[in-house]
Amino acid sequence: MATRKLTQDFVNDARAEEGAERTVYWDERKPSFGLMVTSKGAKSFVIQYRAAGRSRRMTLRAKDGQKAGLNIVDARKMADSLLGDVAKDRDPLEEQRKKKVGAANTLKSIAEDYFEDQTRLRSIDQKKKLFKRLVFKKLGGRDIASIRRREVAALLKAVEKERGPRMASVLLAALSKLFNWYATQEDDFRSPLVKGMRQSHINKRDRVLSDDEIRALWKATGLREDGQEPILFDRYIRFLFLTATRPNEPAKMRQSELKGPEWIIPAARYKTSWKTKQDLLVPLSARALDELRQVKIIGRKNDSFVFTHDGRRPLGGFSKFKADLDERSDVTDWQLRDLRRTARTLMSRAGIISDHAERALGHVMGSVRGHYDIHEYKDEKLKAFEALSAQIERIVNPPPSNVTELRPATAAL
Repeated sequence: MATRKLTQDFVNDARAEEGAERTVYWDERKPSFGLMVTSKGAKSFVIQYRAAGRSRRMTLRAKDGQKAGLNIVDARKMADSLLGDVAKDRDPLEEQRKKKVGAANTLKSIAEDYFEDQTRLRSIDQKKKLFKRLVFKKLGGRDIASIRRREVAALLKAVEKERGPRMASVLLAALSKLFNWYATQEDDFRSPLVKGMRQSHINKRDRVLSDDEIRALWKATGLREDGQEPILFDRYIRFLFLTATRPNEPAKMRQSELKGPEWIIPAARYKTSWKTKQDLLVPLSARALDELRQVKIIGRKNDSFVFTHDGRRPLGGFSKFKADLDERSDVTDWQLRDLRRTARTLMSRAGIISDHAERALGHVMGSVRGHYDIHEYKDEKLKAFEALSAQIERIVNPPPSNVTELRPATAAL
């Protein structure tokens, strides 16, 4: 056992004893504190103590988990602190090991392992973004086995309040898959989720805008009272409504997707494409085309986004723009995706056959018919979108009260 008066100069010049793989030089002033030097010249400070009848040797590490620097003064202070814990019947090395194991079992680390294992899934990138945005800040650092059902329920309620029940439902499904996957890897793990959580905490949204609300929104997204042209977000809102699409679909539309009077949404970014593996054809009504023509083209042709402020990034900042629109229109308590549901309702009001309306919205038809009938129903979808446009026009500019409007007979649904 080598004992030395440890000074900074000694630390700087210390070498392992000849022929030894490593040598520990114990401090004459504090025998439980020493400098370990390997035959390759690596150096670190250590402490030696007994806990629960067992001898322990612990390498001193800084708060970030890295080995402590070779400053003798700081190392002595750290040793004093740890040995003080030992005097209080604590075991610093065991606590360090438990902390390390806990870090390996955090929800974030388990989720990252899950993402790596599930790279073949088409939706894995969306799941990564979902967890980063909504989960990791709240529960990412927690040991996955310590997460309780009430904590997940509280997270879902918060997400539902801020982002809507649909997003909460998507998050719950993603968490369920993660927990179930981990249960197949770890013998003692039990998922905190149970059946019925979705019904308990997430209410299906059925908001449909009234005619008065549609009229107010349409007026607010048109020519301003001061004569100024509508802002880009206003054009986007009208186009979103006229095409009955999901908010991200027109927001991320590129000029290359427009083929004359048709819009081809690539399968790679259409929600149900994982089922069909096909692009979606959206024939544009005359009114939808007119809204597009009034959008200023920014960036390189066929490469840039259509709805963009700089030609490089798609339209964003929805919360800010929508809050402004709510104030201008005096229409509140609605979400962008409610326009899609409202559009589908107006198609039914116009007498569009249910199958054709569903295809216009890009819904996958079930059963054998849906699997083998690959006809795009272009004409039928265009009819549905033109009917939607006509319904909006009737709401926004209703006929005089002394004129009786002839409506088409409602087709069988």
